[in-house]
Amino acid sequence: MFRTMRKSQRQLPPEDAGAILREGSSGVLALSGDEGWPYAVPLSYVYTGGKLYFHCAREGHKLDALRREPRASFCVIAQDRICPEKYTTLYRSVIAFGRLRILEDEEEILRAITALAKKYFPDETEESRRQEIARSRNAMYLLEMSVEHLTGKAR
Repeated sequence: MFRTMRKSQRQLPPEDAGAILREGSSGVLALSGDEGWPYAVPLSYVYTGGKLYFHCAREGHKLDALRREPRASFCVIAQDRICPEKYTTLYRSVIAFGRLRILEDEEEILRAITALAKKYFPDETEESRRQEIARSRNAMYLLEMSVEHLTGKAR
C-alpha cells in the first residue's frame, strides 16, 4: 500500500521519525482539495499516542476536503541546511500518512486541545489554560489523524 523508500540508506529508524514529530513546531497537512487539486496547509499540531492532533475553524477548505476524503499526509521538516560547497542539502524530515476525523467526544476533544495548549504554552498555569480552552472551545473543531504509515529521512 505504501512505497518503500528509494534511498533506503537515508531512512530514519521509527523512533527517530517519531521524535521529529514530537519535537516539531509546525508541519504541512496535505489533502485532496477542490476538484482533485492538491491542498497543502501549514499547521501547528501535537503528536501523542501515535496520533496527530490539529485544531481548525468550524468551516473552510480543510474541513470540506477531509469530509470528501479523510486520507491525508503530514510533513514535518526538522532540519534544512543548504551546503553549497557540496551541492546538497542536509535535512531531516518525516511524512505521516493516515486518516483524519473530526473529534466529537468531549473527553477526546479536551485531551487534544489540552495537549496542544501544553505543547505551545508549557509555562501557562492550569487555571489560565482551562479558561482559554473554555473561551475558544466552541469556535473550533479538533482533528485527529491516526498515523498508519510513518517515514523519516535524513542526509
